[in-house]
Amino acid sequence: MERRSFLKCLPLGGAGIILPRYEGFLSPITGSAVNSDNKSGSDREYWTNLLFRIASPVLENISKNTLKKNMPLEKPADYNTVAEKVSYLEAFGRTICGIAPWLGLPGDSTSEGKKREMLYQYYLQGITNAVDPAAPDYLNFRQLPQPLVDAAHLCQGLLRAPQRLWEPLSNQTKERFITELKQLRRISPAYNNWLLFAAMVETFLMYANSEYEPLRILVGVRKIQEWYKGDGWYADGPDFALDYYNSYVIHSMLVDILRINSERSLIARTDYDQALKRMQRYSMLLERMISPEGTYPAIGRSMTYRTAAFQPLSQLALEHKLPSELSPAQVRCAITAVMRRVFESKGTFDEKGWLKIGICGSQLAVADPYTSTGSLYICSEGFLALGLAPDDPFWKDPAAEWTSRKVWAGKPVLNDHAAHY
Repeated sequence: MERRSFLKCLPLGGAGIILPRYEGFLSPITGSAVNSDNKSGSDREYWTNLLFRIASPVLENISKNTLKKNMPLEKPADYNTVAEKVSYLEAFGRTICGIAPWLGLPGDSTSEGKKREMLYQYYLQGITNAVDPAAPDYLNFRQLPQPLVDAAHLCQGLLRAPQRLWEPLSNQTKERFITELKQLRRISPAYNNWLLFAAMVETFLMYANSEYEPLRILVGVRKIQEWYKGDGWYADGPDFALDYYNSYVIHSMLVDILRINSERSLIARTDYDQALKRMQRYSMLLERMISPEGTYPAIGRSMTYRTAAFQPLSQLALEHKLPSELSPAQVRCAITAVMRRVFESKGTFDEKGWLKIGICGSQLAVADPYTSTGSLYICSEGFLALGLAPDDPFWKDPAAEWTSRKVWAGKPVLNDHAAHY
């Protein structure tokens, strides 16, 4: 495929995918390779093909009960849990958390629609297998604390497109899933962003008209609110650390929990409005962190989560709630530049298409003691804006420069001041 400059946010020739196999790598199931080249692709086509490439190994395998058989378990030497018990739920729950809005779009006969429908059918069978105790890919919700994290991501994904991802499931699958969620109450959440995981699970149970524990929701929300430090930043617990957990979890999960609970009058609407304003301010800072070349500061723990660092920007674009200072086109172009820097780097995928640990390529030393292959699929959170229709201004507006592109080209830019909400 022709390589072009990372500096240009223009149609850069996203590689086409010939269904039903993956683009430019081996199917983990059949071993078949596909190479195709489409030089007329748009940014949306690029995002679509890339997310299809990332998600396909996870969703195809779990649909065929071969996820545990085929997914590698790369992990650092100081890994501190049991990958065989947690990594598969990590991969599935985190993939669905990010891909849900795209899967939630109505079907169509376009090339994109066919890819989306393929993954949607994989998902429907995959979640059935995930909660079936007799299935080879029955996932672990019942041992160790980590499943609370990834069950919450799965719940958040289902709540992002419930009419497509939850309502069509069989009653048996729904009942089994709810049973798995309720036994997660055995886990005492860590005194940090984990409180939101407990709150998200209970919020989903409330949405599903099942018995739920409102105290777990209220405690999670109130503690995060108490840990707000100002100018769009929350601490992840009593002490502040400069990392991307405001992106990976805190802003998006808090806003989703508050929105759903305020709609049911468990929490005041003003709490949601305040959290949304804080998320908008944080997103303005995120956009300014993306360099003219599509890089961003490699700081803090969990840097292997890659494009999950830009979940708030993508979510606000999806919901048409970007701050007025950010145009949809500049956000699209900025995130696209990051995706190209991250996912086009040699070593980001292995020879069978699974993600490798790293930020830009394969960089095992950057892993944290809790990082394994499944952890990496949280990167799908950066793709939330694919839930917008293809004719949305986010996709259709002409390419626009993001803030740092203009700054370092000597062009006029808006000033920046702290916000107090």
